[in-house]
Amino acid sequence: MDYFDLNMRLTEEDLDMKREAHAFAEEVVRPISRQVDLLSAEEAIAPGSPLWTFIKKAYQLGYHTLFMPEEYGGQGLSPEQMNLVFEELAWGGAGLASIIGATCVPFVAACLTADDELIEELVIPYCECRDGSIIGCWALTEPNHGSDYIASEGFFHDPEIRNDLQARRDGDEWVLNGQKSAWVSAGTIATHGLLFCQIDPSLGMAGGGICICPFDLEGVSKGKPLEKIGLRDLNQGEIYFDNVRIPASYMFCEPDYYPEMLELILASANATLGIGSTGMARAAFEEALTYARERVQGGVSIIEHRSVRQRLFSMFTKVETCRCLSRAVIELNFNVSPPIPEYSLAAKTMCTELCFQVANEAVQLLGGYGLTRDGFVEKIFRDTRSALIGDGNNEVLQAYGGNIIAGEYPRRAEDII
Repeated sequence: MDYFDLNMRLTEEDLDMKREAHAFAEEVVRPISRQVDLLSAEEAIAPGSPLWTFIKKAYQLGYHTLFMPEEYGGQGLSPEQMNLVFEELAWGGAGLASIIGATCVPFVAACLTADDELIEELVIPYCECRDGSIIGCWALTEPNHGSDYIASEGFFHDPEIRNDLQARRDGDEWVLNGQKSAWVSAGTIATHGLLFCQIDPSLGMAGGGICICPFDLEGVSKGKPLEKIGLRDLNQGEIYFDNVRIPASYMFCEPDYYPEMLELILASANATLGIGSTGMARAAFEEALTYARERVQGGVSIIEHRSVRQRLFSMFTKVETCRCLSRAVIELNFNVSPPIPEYSLAAKTMCTELCFQVANEAVQLLGGYGLTRDGFVEKIFRDTRSALIGDGNNEVLQAYGGNIIAGEYPRRAEDII
């Protein structure tokens, strides 16, 4: 459906961008998302898979530079425009949209260093890439660590709790040993990764560092792609490091600034997932609305029944709630430095919860058809269930947000702007 937009400030350029993204989502993202969903995880990344068709087409149109600065070859979009485009991509298929969100992470991080050599070596080639041959990933979680990364918890500074991935300085290089978990998005297809590692064991998880690592270096290997119930079109998998050597310049964050950088990246990721959830919620609502207009029971379309109309309106309200919150948070946290994490956490947890409720109701409205793979709603339902855990289990993130609220709320505008 031609979805009305509450934002009356959108320019014709904004609307054209949104229409182009929607056309790409409708013609490319959604059909490929459904095809990849039916493949095994290994089939999905094999040569000739439709996944590679999507990646090449997305790169040809420059969607991999969606979050990149214009000065380095990115699209240079405003936070509002990023939101418009990413919502449409997620409307088409959340897993494929997540690949677009993940692939740029190492290169966005490299931009933050303002290191001309690093930008010339890594960022420029990525932005110029049009064949999908350069793919990034964000490697944070580990087999033994997920919630341990929450900086507001006391155990973050416990020297007995350390990253699996260890980094040791050796002259002009860093040596990496350890592994990252199977939840690394785009992990088994990536050529580069943004890695979170341990530098100073005496500080516990707070003694971490962040580096960029090309995956063609000696000692890097990957596990099998992960099989999941949802977001099956999002490749994920383990990455191993055995005496991998990277130049000292690739380690751009050490313990002095690690907690702040960790919080910045988590805030950005959670805010972006709020947008993706809005796209999924909208897709589920639209599928239910279309079905309600077409399905006849009792001699009339089921949308003529009052109870169905009430349920559809409740779904519509939840979609718009997701949209308003996710947009407000992106507008805030992509414009202030440092970002305010509790708002990103609110967007991620609230939007994923509402999105799941909308998808669940869509399945119920479609009845038996909502359970079949012939339709799209069954896939959206599985994807939305996965989003309650992705980029941080919602209950853990709510506890994290609670710690912030208890200690730092209310904030004052003059403290952050």
